[in-house]
Amino acid sequence: MRFSNADSVIKWGFVLCAFLISPMGVQAQQRPLLTEEVDIIRPGTIRLEVGFEFLQDQQFALSGLRGDPTAIGVVGVTMGLAPNVEFQIQGTVQNFLSIDQRGPSAIPLDLPRANSTNDVGDFTLSAKFLLRRESERVPAIGFRLGVQLPNTDQSRGLGTNQTNFLGTILMGKHLGRLNLWGNIGLGIFSAPVEPFAQNDMLLYGLAGAYRLTDQLHLVGEINGRANTRSGPAPLGTESQGQVRLGVRLRAGGLWWDVAGIKGLTEHSPDSGVTFGVRYEFRAFHPVDR
Repeated sequence: MRFSNADSVIKWGFVLCAFLISPMGVQAQQRPLLTEEVDIIRPGTIRLEVGFEFLQDQQFALSGLRGDPTAIGVVGVTMGLAPNVEFQIQGTVQNFLSIDQRGPSAIPLDLPRANSTNDVGDFTLSAKFLLRRESERVPAIGFRLGVQLPNTDQSRGLGTNQTNFLGTILMGKHLGRLNLWGNIGLGIFSAPVEPFAQNDMLLYGLAGAYRLTDQLHLVGEINGRANTRSGPAPLGTESQGQVRLGVRLRAGGLWWDVAGIKGLTEHSPDSGVTFGVRYEFRAFHPVDR
């Protein structure tokens, strides 16, 4: 069952709050969540992340395809450049779609097979800045600016082949074992079939992590983008959102994670699961001056 975008965010917001505030400072991490933490990794450190996503029943409005997506190699590379600056590369090595339904397409398609398609995912380059450190009463504040590159071939039916720009304000606060953080910002998404048009979308995220032990954390979030137009969004720029609830586990010098996914909008996957692993190491000595 799907809900309106606003109703879904409110409903799952209560679920997320109940999940996180149940009686149970978490170190800055990312997977398996999408909402960006305000904390910066140590200068000279590189964080490597790789994961997989298995989703069900997602509609792609631009191509008219509907089916079950699988993302193989959801990768992230984060480099700490300074005490308040980090650089990020994020993307998917290969997306697959098992096609259940083919509707009218707004663009010519060149699918490799009749009942499935695949292609590389779009990659995003971002810089994150910590503007204010957390104090006893005031949360930490940061800013993240990114560009999403048009790596996906639109004729494969999975992407839009457009360049998009993303900017978000980040906030975060530690409350004992609980770490809460949120994002709010603007995404400028090019309209793939409307010349000289774009959709300025609201980007949002609310997330938290609860430290059960030093090796086991509960995590959850609401994350998505919302159409700000009074009418329908241009094809390829529809509202999307999802809830993620899961765990992180430290074992063997690595952080392992798994989370369930529930879609919030018509063009989000209905449900799914993601799992992955994270590793950090000291790679270089940043310039002092």
